[in-house]
Amino acid sequence: MTNGRPNIHLILSAVILAMMALSSCSISKNTAASRRYAEFITRYNIHYNGETHYRETLEEMERKYQDDYTRLLFSHPAKARSEEKAPQPTGDFNRSIEKAQKAIQLRSIKAKPARKPGRSSDPAYKAWMKRDEYNPFLHNSWMLMARSQFMNGDFAGAAATFFYISKHFTWLPATVVEAQLWQARCYTAIGWNFEAESILSRIKPDQLTSRELKSLYNVTMADVLVASRSYSAAIPYLEEGVKEASGAQKTRLTFLLGQVAALAGDRDRAYRAYGRAASAGSADYRTRFNARIKQSEVFSGSDIEPEVKALRRMVRYDRNKEYLDQVYYAIGNLYLSRKDTTRAIENYRLAASKSTRNGIEKAVSQATLGGLYYERRRYDLAQPCYAEAIPQLPESYPGYQTLRRRSDILDQLAVYSQNVHLQDSLITLSLMTPEEQRAVIDRIIADLVRQEKEAADEARRQEFLANNPAQTPTNMGNAGNAPTTFTMNSDGSWYFYNPSTVSAGKTEFQRRWGNRRLEDNWRRRNKNTFALDDQPSPTDAAEASDTPGDSVSTEATQPAKSEETLRRESDPHYPEYYLKQIPADSAARSVSHDVIQEGLFNMGVILKDKMEDFPAAHDNFNRLNSLYPGNPYRLEALFNQYLMAERQGDAPLVARYRDMILSEFPDTKQGIALRDPRYIDNLRLMERRQEELYQQAFDAYMNNANDTVRDICRQVAEQFPMSPLMPRFMFLDALSYVPQQDTEKFRTILTDLLSRYPDTDLTPYASAWVKGLNQGRALQTDGGGGNLRGLLWDIKLGSDSTAVNDSIDFDLDPQVPQLLVLLYPTDQISPNQLLYDIARHNFTTFAIRDFDLEQMNFGQLGLLIIKGFENVDEINRYRAKMQENASLSIPAGVIPVTISVDNFAKMIKHGATFEQYFRYTRDKTYRDTQESVLDPAIFGPSDPLQEEEIAPEE
Repeated sequence: MTNGRPNIHLILSAVILAMMALSSCSISKNTAASRRYAEFITRYNIHYNGETHYRETLEEMERKYQDDYTRLLFSHPAKARSEEKAPQPTGDFNRSIEKAQKAIQLRSIKAKPARKPGRSSDPAYKAWMKRDEYNPFLHNSWMLMARSQFMNGDFAGAAATFFYISKHFTWLPATVVEAQLWQARCYTAIGWNFEAESILSRIKPDQLTSRELKSLYNVTMADVLVASRSYSAAIPYLEEGVKEASGAQKTRLTFLLGQVAALAGDRDRAYRAYGRAASAGSADYRTRFNARIKQSEVFSGSDIEPEVKALRRMVRYDRNKEYLDQVYYAIGNLYLSRKDTTRAIENYRLAASKSTRNGIEKAVSQATLGGLYYERRRYDLAQPCYAEAIPQLPESYPGYQTLRRRSDILDQLAVYSQNVHLQDSLITLSLMTPEEQRAVIDRIIADLVRQEKEAADEARRQEFLANNPAQTPTNMGNAGNAPTTFTMNSDGSWYFYNPSTVSAGKTEFQRRWGNRRLEDNWRRRNKNTFALDDQPSPTDAAEASDTPGDSVSTEATQPAKSEETLRRESDPHYPEYYLKQIPADSAARSVSHDVIQEGLFNMGVILKDKMEDFPAAHDNFNRLNSLYPGNPYRLEALFNQYLMAERQGDAPLVARYRDMILSEFPDTKQGIALRDPRYIDNLRLMERRQEELYQQAFDAYMNNANDTVRDICRQVAEQFPMSPLMPRFMFLDALSYVPQQDTEKFRTILTDLLSRYPDTDLTPYASAWVKGLNQGRALQTDGGGGNLRGLLWDIKLGSDSTAVNDSIDFDLDPQVPQLLVLLYPTDQISPNQLLYDIARHNFTTFAIRDFDLEQMNFGQLGLLIIKGFENVDEINRYRAKMQENASLSIPAGVIPVTISVDNFAKMIKHGATFEQYFRYTRDKTYRDTQESVLDPAIFGPSDPLQEEEIAPEE
């Protein structure tokens, strides 16, 4: 004792001596001393180091994580690791995991203690002897490892570890409950909300015996409810979770509470929560700013002007220059909440123009602005907003799919709208005097120079800020890109290696053709591709007259332009660039008028079918037919207007368009359909009835009842001439004449099909067959007087077919990649059941190999194709495994066929049948056998008479 106090050095010496004595205790022996030693050394050595690292790393993660305030916040930064596109947290918990694993490996006591006689009937003693672990502290190391796995983003691994803890430490009820709560939290991070909810439903309130357990339960339950969009139910749990949280995590949960309350419609609660987040001492300026902005969005007072003024004051602070877009966006939201769309649009536009980051904040402003324009039918203004916003928005953004669909439709509409506007302007310019043209062009060039100067000033400012980091706001956007001058290739290099040349080519293309979607046959007014013979179709000839071919040939006769002239024509800073685009004569103006007609018609169709904006569609169709009475789209435009009038219930307008079609186009399919006063009633019945009739016609065809096929096709042509299935009925009708070799009827129906329906899946086959007949080739039957079957029914076939007399040479090499095709009748065997049985067999039998399965259907013939075999030997081994599998039952009607990948592709391409393939295989095998038997190298020269005697019968 020193002054009545124990000597600390003596105490430490005693502890060290005790530890040295205990160190002789082996963990292989389960004694009280070994258990105390293992607990002490685990707690204050290995586990302590891992726990310290965990707490320090966790605190840094929670404090430094940059939340994405444009979306619902994560309840913890670690959950962001489940979404690659979300901002990712810092922090590596591997060291904590390693320390926990080391503690478990070195300090686990699995050995049973020595049994004490006389206690075998004691329940507590029995439970003690059944334990899996006797180190009293080691469960903490297990929990440390599992929590570290969670924080690292290994949610599945963490869930498995927490499950292990809940099953192997049952004598620690608080630890079991904690492990179960963490396991549920892992499931919410993975997205397994049902499993998480199942765990939480089994936890009783009296099991939450500590403040930490209650906090963990509340936050986890809130996660589950938010994920299921039960926002109102989640609010009480979040409020309780906020009470128990501290530091940055408390601010984060408070902000999340405001978001959830806003989604639940509780604006007052949301306003208060955002206010608390904005004033939190642990919140950085970015968090406080976003909380203040969000607070303005849920303002529910009657007078918004004080709130607007408060936000406008924020614009004056230098520290907010980086966030001006969010300030103006919040002001726009305030005005929008009071239905003042005009001021809302003004501020949303300011938000987009003031954005320096060009990130998701600007995208949100653009998407909101685009929505307002869209609702006001200002599609020309909505399209660029959506086009700029969509690439920046994450797929998790609310309503993303709707915004994406709108953007895609508006992109299509913008192509035609811009074409119409551009060609209108060019035609107007072409009718001006050279002096007037020059005045307009000078104004355009002056505007371009001004924009370039502003862009250059902005670029210099950005460069200055980049060279002076102290004055550079974070995430500043790049300067606007100025138009670039370019010259044509003069060095003989490939066209696409010179970006300037590519740009010049685009300009020249648009000058002649306008903006075009990426599609085949872009030059043709009629996009359908088929030919009835080897000569160009009338459509091609008509289109050829629309092309500026004359101007091309004229240009070819003109003297070559100098490099200086070519340079000026390719540079938007010179008048020649614009003068070149102006149509110079009536032929060029005719091309511009064609582009306008196409644009007006397609705008009307898009507005009608994809946007259901009937008034705007009527305007475009009316403008088309009034400006161009003889346009090639007139019939389709009138019919579309007739259908819209029917949808709107406008009887006078219906009668008007019906009379116009019947008077101007009486013999068209639309005119024939509208002659029937019950046409609309038939149209309503058509969808259901056409399917029934087609099935009847198909069954009749398969049963060789060709008269019935023709009767049904005739009935459909009379009752449902506008049926989408009409091409298929005509196709069946034509094929019904093949068995009786009625070539002319076959040709006539297919020709009619091609002229009336030139853009269907059946077009390539019909075109190929008619072309073959025109070349003098004969129809081929199946030899038995029945209708053609087999692969003929796959509408994905190529352009050739066995309807003409072509022979197919198959390659029977057994060493090439093969397919195993299971043939079965679809009316007797369930395709889905067969697919399931084969997939289960593959999964349970082959641990490494992976076989692809594909289903095909040709009428009543079903195919299940098993892919992935390198040769025939592999298929033979596979089929042997099928026979050995007692649990695999293949129906009697299934026929397995081994065929090479190339041979199957030939069958698809040529529309061949399996009968043809079997016949070829049989004949080829016979010929090979014959050649082997009569091999001259073995038997000498062959006798022609003997060869004739053993030749196979035809």
